[in-house]
Amino acid sequence: MGGVAVDVDAGGVKAPDGGWAWAVLAGCFVITGFSYAFPKAISVFFKELIREFGVGYSDTAWISSILLAMLYGTGPLCSVLVNRFGCRPVMMVGGLFASLGMILASFSTSIIHIYLCIGVITGLGLALNFQPSLIMLNRYFSVKRPLANGLSAAGSPVALCCLSPLGQFLQDQYGWRGGFLILGGILLNCCVCGALMKPLVAPKALKVKDPEQDNKGETEKKKKPKAKLLDFSVFKDCGFLIYTVSASIMVLGLFVPPVFVVSYAKELGNEDTKSALLLTILGFIDIFARPTCGLIAGLKWVRPRCVYLLSFAMLFNGITDLVGSQAKDYVSLVVFCIFFGISYGMVGALQFEVLMAIVGTAKFSSAIGLVLLMEAIAVLVGPPGAGRLLDATKNYMWVFLLAGCEVVLSALVLATCNFLFISNKSSASADKLDNIAVTHNANTELCSKPAEMSDEEEKGEREKLEKEVIKESKDEEARPESVTVESQEVQKFLKEPQNGDMATNPETSL
Repeated sequence: MGGVAVDVDAGGVKAPDGGWAWAVLAGCFVITGFSYAFPKAISVFFKELIREFGVGYSDTAWISSILLAMLYGTGPLCSVLVNRFGCRPVMMVGGLFASLGMILASFSTSIIHIYLCIGVITGLGLALNFQPSLIMLNRYFSVKRPLANGLSAAGSPVALCCLSPLGQFLQDQYGWRGGFLILGGILLNCCVCGALMKPLVAPKALKVKDPEQDNKGETEKKKKPKAKLLDFSVFKDCGFLIYTVSASIMVLGLFVPPVFVVSYAKELGNEDTKSALLLTILGFIDIFARPTCGLIAGLKWVRPRCVYLLSFAMLFNGITDLVGSQAKDYVSLVVFCIFFGISYGMVGALQFEVLMAIVGTAKFSSAIGLVLLMEAIAVLVGPPGAGRLLDATKNYMWVFLLAGCEVVLSALVLATCNFLFISNKSSASADKLDNIAVTHNANTELCSKPAEMSDEEEKGEREKLEKEVIKESKDEEARPESVTVESQEVQKFLKEPQNGDMATNPETSL
Protein backbone atom coordinates (compact mmCIF):
# COMPACT_ATOMS: atom_id res chain seq x y z
CA MET A 1 0.00 0.00 0.00
CA GLY A 2 3.03 2.29 0.40
CA GLY A 3 3.49 2.38 -3.35
CA VAL A 4 -0.13 3.28 -3.83
CA ALA A 5 0.11 6.23 -1.47
CA VAL A 6 3.15 7.62 -3.26
CA ASP A 7 1.46 7.08 -6.59
CA VAL A 8 -1.58 9.08 -5.62
CA ASP A 9 0.52 11.95 -4.29
CA ALA A 10 3.04 11.86 -7.15
CA GLY A 11 2.35 15.46 -8.05
CA GLY A 12 4.92 16.57 -5.47
CA VAL A 13 7.76 14.60 -7.10
CA LYS A 14 9.65 16.19 -9.96
CA ALA A 15 9.20 14.45 -13.33
CA PRO A 16 12.47 12.68 -14.23
CA ASP A 17 12.11 13.22 -18.02
CA GLY A 18 14.47 10.31 -18.60
CA GLY A 19 15.74 7.02 -17.21
CA TRP A 20 12.78 4.81 -16.32
CA ALA A 21 10.49 7.35 -18.00
CA TRP A 22 11.39 5.81 -21.37
CA ALA A 23 10.19 2.41 -20.15
CA VAL A 24 6.92 4.06 -19.11
CA LEU A 25 6.70 5.63 -22.58
CA ALA A 26 7.18 2.20 -24.19
CA GLY A 27 4.31 0.83 -22.09
CA CYS A 28 2.10 3.78 -23.05
CA PHE A 29 2.94 3.21 -26.73
CA VAL A 30 1.67 -0.40 -26.54
CA ILE A 31 -1.40 0.47 -24.47
CA THR A 32 -2.42 3.31 -26.80
CA GLY A 33 -2.04 0.96 -29.75
CA PHE A 34 -4.27 -1.69 -28.22
CA SER A 35 -6.87 0.82 -27.02
CA TYR A 36 -7.41 2.67 -30.30
CA ALA A 37 -6.57 -0.02 -32.86
CA PHE A 38 -8.33 -3.03 -31.33
CA PRO A 39 -11.91 -1.80 -31.97
CA LYS A 40 -11.00 -1.37 -35.66
CA ALA A 41 -8.89 -4.52 -36.00
CA ILE A 42 -11.65 -6.71 -34.60
CA SER A 43 -13.76 -5.87 -37.67
CA VAL A 44 -11.83 -8.45 -39.77
CA PHE A 45 -13.81 -11.17 -37.95
CA PHE A 46 -17.21 -9.65 -38.74
CA LYS A 47 -17.91 -11.69 -41.89
CA GLU A 48 -17.31 -14.96 -40.04
CA LEU A 49 -19.51 -13.82 -37.16
CA ILE A 50 -22.29 -12.90 -39.61
CA ARG A 51 -22.08 -16.36 -41.15
CA GLU A 52 -21.87 -18.11 -37.75
CA PHE A 53 -24.77 -16.38 -35.99
CA GLY A 54 -26.92 -15.37 -38.97
CA VAL A 55 -26.93 -11.65 -38.18
CA GLY A 56 -26.43 -8.51 -40.25
CA TYR A 57 -23.43 -6.21 -40.55
CA SER A 58 -25.13 -3.56 -38.43
CA ASP A 59 -25.45 -6.12 -35.61
CA THR A 60 -21.75 -6.94 -35.68
CA ALA A 61 -20.86 -3.23 -35.87
CA TRP A 62 -22.27 -2.87 -32.36
CA ILE A 63 -19.25 -4.83 -31.08
CA SER A 64 -16.88 -2.00 -31.94
CA SER A 65 -19.39 0.63 -30.81
CA ILE A 66 -19.83 -0.93 -27.36
CA LEU A 67 -16.06 -1.39 -27.04
CA LEU A 68 -15.44 2.28 -27.83
CA ALA A 69 -18.28 3.35 -25.52
CA MET A 70 -16.66 1.43 -22.65
CA LEU A 71 -13.25 2.89 -23.48
CA TYR A 72 -14.57 6.45 -23.28
CA GLY A 73 -17.59 6.18 -21.00
CA THR A 74 -15.83 4.54 -18.05
CA GLY A 75 -13.47 7.50 -17.68
CA PRO A 76 -14.83 8.65 -14.28
CA LEU A 77 -14.71 5.07 -12.95
CA CYS A 78 -11.06 4.79 -14.00
CA SER A 79 -10.30 8.13 -12.31
CA VAL A 80 -11.84 6.93 -9.04
CA LEU A 81 -9.90 3.64 -9.13
CA VAL A 82 -6.61 5.38 -9.96
CA ASN A 83 -7.05 7.92 -7.16
CA ARG A 84 -7.89 5.11 -4.74
CA PHE A 85 -5.46 2.32 -5.66
CA GLY A 86 -2.85 3.86 -7.98
CA CYS A 87 -2.07 3.34 -11.66
CA ARG A 88 -0.05 0.11 -11.58
CA PRO A 89 -2.60 -2.22 -9.89
CA VAL A 90 -5.48 -0.78 -11.94
CA MET A 91 -3.62 -1.41 -15.20
CA MET A 92 -2.67 -4.97 -14.28
CA VAL A 93 -6.25 -5.84 -13.37
CA GLY A 94 -7.37 -4.15 -16.60
CA GLY A 95 -5.00 -6.36 -18.59
CA LEU A 96 -6.59 -9.45 -17.04
CA PHE A 97 -10.07 -8.17 -17.92
CA ALA A 98 -9.06 -7.41 -21.52
CA SER A 99 -7.61 -10.90 -21.98
CA LEU A 100 -10.49 -12.64 -20.18
CA GLY A 101 -13.09 -11.00 -22.42
CA MET A 102 -11.46 -12.28 -25.63
CA ILE A 103 -10.98 -15.78 -24.19
CA LEU A 104 -14.63 -15.99 -23.08
CA ALA A 105 -15.75 -14.66 -26.47
CA SER A 106 -14.12 -17.66 -28.17
CA PHE A 107 -16.75 -19.88 -26.48
CA SER A 108 -19.74 -17.67 -27.41
CA THR A 109 -22.91 -19.21 -28.80
CA SER A 110 -24.75 -15.97 -29.72
CA ILE A 111 -23.97 -12.42 -30.76
CA ILE A 112 -25.20 -11.22 -27.35
CA HIS A 113 -22.37 -13.15 -25.73
CA ILE A 114 -19.92 -11.35 -28.05
CA TYR A 115 -21.37 -8.00 -26.98
CA LEU A 116 -20.86 -8.82 -23.30
CA CYS A 117 -17.45 -10.45 -23.60
CA ILE A 118 -15.65 -8.25 -26.13
CA GLY A 119 -17.71 -5.09 -25.86
CA VAL A 120 -18.12 -4.86 -22.09
CA ILE A 121 -15.36 -6.96 -20.46
CA THR A 122 -12.54 -6.34 -22.96
CA GLY A 123 -13.66 -2.72 -23.38
CA LEU A 124 -13.49 -2.18 -19.61
CA GLY A 125 -10.06 -3.82 -19.48
CA LEU A 126 -8.67 -1.56 -22.20
CA ALA A 127 -10.17 1.49 -20.47
CA LEU A 128 -8.47 0.52 -17.19
CA ASN A 129 -5.17 0.51 -19.09
CA PHE A 130 -5.53 3.52 -21.38
CA GLN A 131 -6.35 6.26 -18.90
CA PRO A 132 -3.80 5.30 -16.19
CA SER A 133 -1.07 5.04 -18.84
CA LEU A 134 -1.69 8.68 -19.82
CA ILE A 135 -1.64 9.71 -16.17
CA MET A 136 1.73 8.02 -15.62
CA LEU A 137 3.10 9.58 -18.82
CA ASN A 138 2.13 12.99 -17.46
CA ARG A 139 3.90 12.25 -14.15
CA TYR A 140 7.13 10.97 -15.69
CA PHE A 141 7.54 13.71 -18.33
CA SER A 142 7.50 17.48 -18.00
CA VAL A 143 10.07 19.17 -20.24
CA LYS A 144 9.88 16.43 -22.90
CA ARG A 145 6.17 15.80 -22.45
CA PRO A 146 5.00 17.03 -25.90
CA LEU A 147 7.44 14.65 -27.62
CA ALA A 148 6.45 11.83 -25.26
CA ASN A 149 2.77 12.38 -26.06
CA GLY A 150 3.51 12.33 -29.78
CA LEU A 151 5.50 9.10 -29.56
CA SER A 152 2.88 7.46 -27.35
CA ALA A 153 0.06 8.46 -29.72
CA ALA A 154 1.98 6.88 -32.63
CA GLY A 155 1.16 3.51 -31.08
CA SER A 156 -2.37 3.72 -32.52
CA PRO A 157 -1.51 3.67 -36.27
CA VAL A 158 1.39 1.26 -35.72
CA ALA A 159 -0.84 -1.23 -33.90
CA LEU A 160 -3.57 -0.86 -36.53
CA CYS A 161 -1.10 -1.73 -39.29
CA CYS A 162 -0.03 -4.82 -37.32
CA LEU A 163 -3.26 -6.08 -35.73
CA SER A 164 -5.46 -6.01 -38.84
CA PRO A 165 -3.20 -8.32 -40.94
CA LEU A 166 -2.56 -10.47 -37.86
CA GLY A 167 -6.29 -10.86 -37.24
CA GLN A 168 -6.88 -11.85 -40.85
CA PHE A 169 -4.04 -14.42 -40.67
CA LEU A 170 -5.37 -15.91 -37.43
CA GLN A 171 -8.86 -16.19 -38.86
CA ASP A 172 -7.59 -17.98 -41.97
CA GLN A 173 -5.44 -20.41 -39.96
CA TYR A 174 -7.49 -21.06 -36.79
CA GLY A 175 -10.97 -19.64 -37.42
CA TRP A 176 -12.55 -16.85 -35.44
CA ARG A 177 -12.63 -18.84 -32.18
CA GLY A 178 -8.93 -19.66 -32.34
CA GLY A 179 -8.17 -16.09 -33.36
CA PHE A 180 -10.02 -14.74 -30.32
CA LEU A 181 -8.06 -17.09 -28.02
CA ILE A 182 -4.70 -15.99 -29.41
CA LEU A 183 -5.65 -12.30 -29.29
CA GLY A 184 -6.68 -12.81 -25.68
CA GLY A 185 -3.21 -14.11 -24.94
CA ILE A 186 -1.63 -11.13 -26.73
CA LEU A 187 -3.70 -8.73 -24.61
CA LEU A 188 -2.00 -10.13 -21.50
CA ASN A 189 0.88 -7.88 -22.52
CA CYS A 190 -1.20 -5.08 -20.98
CA CYS A 191 -0.27 -6.56 -17.59
CA VAL A 192 3.41 -6.31 -18.52
CA CYS A 193 2.93 -2.68 -19.52
CA GLY A 194 1.13 -2.06 -16.23
CA ALA A 195 4.06 -3.53 -14.32
CA LEU A 196 6.31 -0.90 -15.93
CA MET A 197 4.30 1.91 -14.31
CA LYS A 198 6.14 1.99 -10.99
CA PRO A 199 5.17 4.89 -8.71
CA LEU A 200 7.46 7.89 -8.46
CA VAL A 201 9.33 8.03 -5.13
CA ALA A 202 10.95 11.15 -3.70
CA PRO A 203 14.78 10.97 -3.53
CA LYS A 204 16.20 9.94 -0.15
CA ALA A 205 18.36 13.06 -0.03
CA LEU A 206 15.26 15.21 0.27
CA LYS A 207 13.97 13.36 3.31
CA VAL A 208 14.44 15.11 6.73
CA LYS A 209 16.59 13.20 9.24
CA ASP A 210 15.66 15.21 12.34
CA PRO A 211 13.28 13.04 14.47
CA GLU A 212 11.45 16.14 15.72
CA GLN A 213 10.88 17.24 12.11
CA ASP A 214 9.69 13.71 11.28
CA ASN A 215 7.15 13.86 14.11
CA LYS A 216 5.89 17.20 12.84
CA GLY A 217 5.65 15.81 9.30
CA GLU A 218 3.63 12.83 10.50
CA THR A 219 1.29 15.14 12.41
CA GLU A 220 0.78 17.28 9.30
CA LYS A 221 0.06 14.19 7.18
CA LYS A 222 -2.59 13.09 9.67
CA LYS A 223 -4.21 16.53 9.50
CA LYS A 224 -4.29 16.53 5.68
CA PRO A 225 -7.73 15.71 4.23
CA LYS A 226 -8.07 12.58 2.14
CA ALA A 227 -7.60 12.95 -1.59
CA LYS A 228 -10.81 13.24 -3.60
CA LEU A 229 -11.68 10.15 -5.62
CA LEU A 230 -13.09 12.36 -8.37
CA ASP A 231 -12.26 16.06 -8.35
CA PHE A 232 -15.16 18.02 -9.85
CA SER A 233 -13.43 21.31 -9.10
CA VAL A 234 -11.91 21.14 -12.60
CA PHE A 235 -15.24 22.44 -13.89
CA LYS A 236 -14.42 25.75 -12.18
CA ASP A 237 -11.50 26.10 -14.57
CA CYS A 238 -12.59 28.14 -17.60
CA GLY A 239 -9.86 26.60 -19.74
CA PHE A 240 -11.06 23.08 -18.93
CA LEU A 241 -14.66 23.95 -19.85
CA ILE A 242 -13.58 25.42 -23.18
CA TYR A 243 -11.46 22.35 -23.94
CA THR A 244 -14.25 19.91 -23.01
CA VAL A 245 -16.87 21.63 -25.17
CA SER A 246 -14.58 21.92 -28.21
CA ALA A 247 -13.33 18.32 -27.85
CA SER A 248 -16.89 16.99 -27.68
CA ILE A 249 -17.85 18.88 -30.85
CA MET A 250 -14.69 17.67 -32.58
CA VAL A 251 -15.32 13.98 -31.81
CA LEU A 252 -18.71 14.22 -33.54
CA GLY A 253 -16.94 14.49 -36.89
CA LEU A 254 -13.34 13.40 -36.30
CA PHE A 255 -13.92 9.63 -36.62
CA VAL A 256 -16.44 9.79 -39.47
CA PRO A 257 -14.09 9.97 -42.54
CA PRO A 258 -12.00 6.87 -41.62
CA VAL A 259 -15.23 4.90 -41.22
CA PHE A 260 -16.72 5.93 -44.58
CA VAL A 261 -13.72 6.57 -46.86
CA VAL A 262 -13.46 2.91 -48.00
CA SER A 263 -17.16 2.78 -48.82
CA TYR A 264 -16.81 6.13 -50.58
CA ALA A 265 -14.07 4.69 -52.80
CA LYS A 266 -16.19 1.63 -53.60
CA GLU A 267 -19.10 3.91 -54.48
CA LEU A 268 -16.86 5.58 -57.07
CA GLY A 269 -16.31 2.18 -58.72
CA ASN A 270 -12.95 1.09 -57.26
CA GLU A 271 -12.03 -2.48 -56.32
CA ASP A 272 -12.27 -3.68 -52.71
CA THR A 273 -8.51 -4.18 -52.30
CA LYS A 274 -7.74 -0.84 -53.88
CA SER A 275 -10.29 0.88 -51.66
CA ALA A 276 -8.94 -0.75 -48.49
CA LEU A 277 -5.46 0.56 -49.39
CA LEU A 278 -6.69 4.06 -48.53
CA LEU A 279 -6.74 3.24 -44.81
CA THR A 280 -3.20 1.87 -45.07
CA ILE A 281 -2.04 5.14 -46.63
CA LEU A 282 -3.83 7.13 -43.92
CA GLY A 283 -2.29 5.04 -41.15
CA PHE A 284 1.22 5.20 -42.63
CA ILE A 285 1.12 9.00 -42.77
CA ASP A 286 -0.34 9.09 -39.26
CA ILE A 287 2.64 7.11 -37.88
CA PHE A 288 5.08 9.89 -38.80
CA ALA A 289 2.75 12.83 -38.21
CA ARG A 290 2.24 12.20 -34.48
CA PRO A 291 5.86 12.15 -33.23
CA THR A 292 6.78 14.98 -35.61
CA CYS A 293 3.98 17.14 -34.23
CA GLY A 294 5.02 16.25 -30.68
CA LEU A 295 8.57 17.38 -31.48
CA ILE A 296 7.28 20.69 -32.87
CA ALA A 297 4.99 21.21 -29.86
CA GLY A 298 7.98 20.89 -27.54
CA LEU A 299 9.82 23.85 -29.10
CA LYS A 300 10.40 26.77 -26.73
CA TRP A 301 8.28 29.25 -28.69
CA VAL A 302 5.50 26.80 -29.60
CA ARG A 303 4.84 25.06 -26.29
CA PRO A 304 3.18 28.00 -24.50
CA ARG A 305 0.87 28.27 -27.53
CA CYS A 306 -0.05 24.57 -27.85
CA VAL A 307 -3.75 25.42 -27.59
CA TYR A 308 -3.56 27.41 -30.80
CA LEU A 309 -1.51 24.68 -32.47
CA LEU A 310 -4.27 22.20 -31.61
CA SER A 311 -6.84 24.64 -32.97
CA PHE A 312 -4.87 24.83 -36.22
CA ALA A 313 -4.70 21.02 -36.42
CA MET A 314 -8.47 20.78 -35.93
CA LEU A 315 -9.08 23.50 -38.52
CA PHE A 316 -6.73 21.73 -40.94
CA ASN A 317 -8.61 18.46 -40.41
CA GLY A 318 -12.02 20.05 -40.92
CA ILE A 319 -10.98 21.85 -44.12
CA THR A 320 -9.53 18.58 -45.41
CA ASP A 321 -12.94 16.95 -44.92
CA LEU A 322 -14.70 19.81 -46.71
CA VAL A 323 -12.34 19.62 -49.70
CA GLY A 324 -12.40 15.80 -49.69
CA SER A 325 -16.19 15.82 -50.03
CA GLN A 326 -15.68 16.98 -53.64
CA ALA A 327 -13.50 13.97 -54.57
CA LYS A 328 -14.56 12.33 -57.84
CA ASP A 329 -11.83 9.74 -58.45
CA TYR A 330 -9.33 7.49 -56.65
CA VAL A 331 -6.37 9.86 -56.97
CA SER A 332 -8.24 12.65 -55.23
CA LEU A 333 -9.15 10.25 -52.41
CA VAL A 334 -5.46 9.31 -52.02
CA VAL A 335 -4.57 13.00 -51.69
CA PHE A 336 -7.39 13.39 -49.19
CA CYS A 337 -6.06 10.49 -47.08
CA ILE A 338 -2.54 11.98 -47.07
CA PHE A 339 -3.68 15.35 -45.75
CA PHE A 340 -6.23 13.74 -43.43
CA GLY A 341 -3.48 11.51 -41.99
CA ILE A 342 -1.29 14.55 -41.28
CA SER A 343 -4.06 16.54 -39.57
CA TYR A 344 -5.46 13.48 -37.76
CA GLY A 345 -2.00 12.70 -36.39
CA MET A 346 -1.53 16.28 -35.23
CA VAL A 347 -4.81 16.19 -33.31
CA GLY A 348 -3.94 12.82 -31.79
CA ALA A 349 -0.54 14.04 -30.62
CA LEU A 350 -1.81 17.31 -29.13
CA GLN A 351 -5.20 16.64 -27.56
CA PHE A 352 -3.96 15.15 -24.27
CA GLU A 353 -0.87 17.37 -24.17
CA VAL A 354 -3.13 20.45 -24.14
CA LEU A 355 -5.36 18.95 -21.43
CA MET A 356 -2.28 18.22 -19.28
CA ALA A 357 -1.11 21.80 -19.72
CA ILE A 358 -4.53 23.20 -18.76
CA VAL A 359 -5.30 21.26 -15.57
CA GLY A 360 -1.82 20.25 -14.36
CA THR A 361 -0.57 16.96 -12.94
CA ALA A 362 -2.57 16.96 -9.71
CA LYS A 363 -6.01 17.18 -11.35
CA PHE A 364 -5.25 15.36 -14.60
CA SER A 365 -6.48 11.95 -13.37
CA SER A 366 -9.95 13.38 -12.69
CA ALA A 367 -9.99 15.72 -15.68
CA ILE A 368 -9.27 13.06 -18.30
CA GLY A 369 -12.00 10.80 -16.91
CA LEU A 370 -14.61 13.54 -17.16
CA VAL A 371 -13.46 14.56 -20.65
CA LEU A 372 -13.61 10.98 -21.93
CA LEU A 373 -17.13 10.65 -20.53
CA MET A 374 -18.26 13.69 -22.52
CA GLU A 375 -16.51 12.38 -25.63
CA ALA A 376 -18.19 8.97 -25.21
CA ILE A 377 -21.57 10.59 -25.83
CA ALA A 378 -20.24 12.23 -28.99
CA VAL A 379 -18.65 8.96 -30.18
CA LEU A 380 -22.00 7.18 -29.91
CA VAL A 381 -23.82 10.00 -31.73
CA GLY A 382 -21.31 10.97 -34.45
CA PRO A 383 -20.83 7.94 -36.78
CA PRO A 384 -24.45 6.65 -36.44
CA GLY A 385 -25.72 10.16 -37.17
CA ALA A 386 -23.53 10.33 -40.28
CA GLY A 387 -24.88 6.92 -41.30
CA ARG A 388 -28.46 8.15 -41.06
CA LEU A 389 -27.58 11.17 -43.17
CA LEU A 390 -26.10 8.82 -45.78
CA ASP A 391 -29.27 6.70 -45.78
CA ALA A 392 -31.37 9.83 -46.32
CA THR A 393 -29.26 11.50 -49.03
CA LYS A 394 -27.51 8.49 -50.67
CA ASN A 395 -24.55 10.81 -51.20
CA TYR A 396 -21.20 10.62 -49.36
CA MET A 397 -20.52 14.28 -50.08
CA TRP A 398 -22.97 15.40 -47.37
CA VAL A 399 -21.41 13.04 -44.82
CA PHE A 400 -17.94 14.54 -45.33
CA LEU A 401 -19.35 18.08 -45.38
CA LEU A 402 -21.10 17.50 -42.04
CA ALA A 403 -17.95 16.03 -40.47
CA GLY A 404 -15.84 18.93 -41.76
CA CYS A 405 -18.24 21.56 -40.43
CA GLU A 406 -18.28 19.96 -36.97
CA VAL A 407 -14.48 19.82 -36.71
CA VAL A 408 -14.06 23.39 -38.03
CA LEU A 409 -16.62 24.60 -35.48
CA SER A 410 -14.71 22.91 -32.67
CA ALA A 411 -11.47 24.61 -33.81
CA LEU A 412 -13.13 28.03 -33.84
CA VAL A 413 -14.65 27.47 -30.39
CA LEU A 414 -11.29 26.47 -28.90
CA ALA A 415 -9.24 29.27 -30.45
CA THR A 416 -11.81 32.09 -30.06
CA CYS A 417 -12.86 31.30 -26.48
CA ASN A 418 -9.25 30.80 -25.38
CA PHE A 419 -8.29 34.16 -26.87
CA LEU A 420 -11.26 36.02 -25.37
CA PHE A 421 -11.52 34.47 -21.91
CA ILE A 422 -8.04 33.10 -21.15
CA SER A 423 -5.57 35.40 -22.90
CA ASN A 424 -7.25 38.60 -21.65
CA LYS A 425 -7.16 37.37 -18.06
CA SER A 426 -3.51 36.46 -18.43
CA SER A 427 -2.74 39.90 -19.83
CA ALA A 428 -4.57 41.61 -16.96
CA SER A 429 -2.67 39.51 -14.43
CA ALA A 430 0.60 40.33 -16.16
CA ASP A 431 -0.17 44.06 -15.98
CA LYS A 432 -0.85 43.79 -12.25
CA LEU A 433 2.40 41.91 -11.76
CA ASP A 434 4.27 44.58 -13.70
CA ASN A 435 2.82 47.31 -11.50
CA ILE A 436 3.78 45.40 -8.37
CA ALA A 437 7.27 44.84 -9.74
CA VAL A 438 7.71 48.54 -10.53
CA THR A 439 6.58 49.54 -7.05
CA HIS A 440 8.86 46.93 -5.50
CA ASN A 441 11.83 48.14 -7.52
CA ALA A 442 11.19 51.76 -6.51
CA ASN A 443 11.04 50.81 -2.84
CA THR A 444 14.19 48.76 -3.22
CA GLU A 445 16.05 51.68 -4.76
CA LEU A 446 14.88 54.02 -1.97
CA CYS A 447 15.95 51.60 0.72
CA SER A 448 19.26 50.80 -0.94
CA LYS A 449 20.56 54.37 -0.94
CA PRO A 450 21.72 54.34 2.71
CA ALA A 451 23.53 51.04 2.15
CA GLU A 452 25.48 52.54 -0.71
CA MET A 453 26.49 55.42 1.50
CA SER A 454 27.72 53.13 4.35
CA ASP A 455 31.12 51.58 4.59
CA GLU A 456 31.68 48.26 2.69
CA GLU A 457 33.19 46.47 5.67
CA GLU A 458 30.28 47.48 7.89
CA LYS A 459 27.85 46.22 5.28
CA GLY A 460 29.57 42.84 4.98
CA GLU A 461 29.69 42.41 8.77
CA ARG A 462 25.98 43.18 9.09
CA GLU A 463 25.04 40.66 6.40
CA LYS A 464 27.23 38.02 8.04
CA LEU A 465 25.56 38.48 11.42
CA GLU A 466 22.08 38.46 9.89
CA LYS A 467 22.78 35.14 8.13
CA GLU A 468 24.04 33.62 11.38
CA VAL A 469 20.90 34.70 13.22
CA ILE A 470 18.65 33.25 10.53
CA LYS A 471 20.59 29.99 10.60
CA GLU A 472 20.48 29.71 14.37
CA SER A 473 16.79 30.65 14.61
CA LYS A 474 15.85 27.49 12.70
CA ASP A 475 17.04 25.46 15.67
CA GLU A 476 15.47 27.75 18.28
CA GLU A 477 14.25 24.95 20.53
CA ALA A 478 17.77 23.53 20.89
CA ARG A 479 19.56 26.82 21.68
CA PRO A 480 17.02 29.49 22.59
CA GLU A 481 19.32 31.52 24.87
CA SER A 482 22.21 31.93 22.44
CA VAL A 483 19.88 32.91 19.62
CA THR A 484 18.26 35.53 21.83
CA VAL A 485 21.61 36.98 22.88
CA GLU A 486 22.97 37.05 19.36
CA SER A 487 19.79 38.55 17.93
CA GLN A 488 19.89 41.28 20.61
CA GLU A 489 23.53 42.01 19.74
CA VAL A 490 22.67 42.27 16.05
CA GLN A 491 19.72 44.56 16.72
CA LYS A 492 21.95 46.72 18.94
CA PHE A 493 24.64 46.76 16.27
CA LEU A 494 22.18 47.73 13.56
CA LYS A 495 20.64 50.50 15.62
CA GLU A 496 23.94 52.09 16.73
CA PRO A 497 25.64 54.43 14.24
CA GLN A 498 28.91 53.03 12.86
CA ASN A 499 31.91 55.14 11.78
CA GLY A 500 29.84 58.28 12.05
CA ASP A 501 27.72 57.38 9.04
CA MET A 502 24.38 58.26 10.62
CA ALA A 503 25.73 61.49 11.94
CA THR A 504 27.05 62.62 8.62
CA ASN A 505 24.23 61.17 6.50
CA PRO A 506 20.79 62.23 7.68
CA GLU A 507 19.15 60.05 5.00
CA THR A 508 20.51 56.92 6.68
CA SER A 509 18.50 57.53 9.83
CA LEU A 510 15.21 57.37 7.94
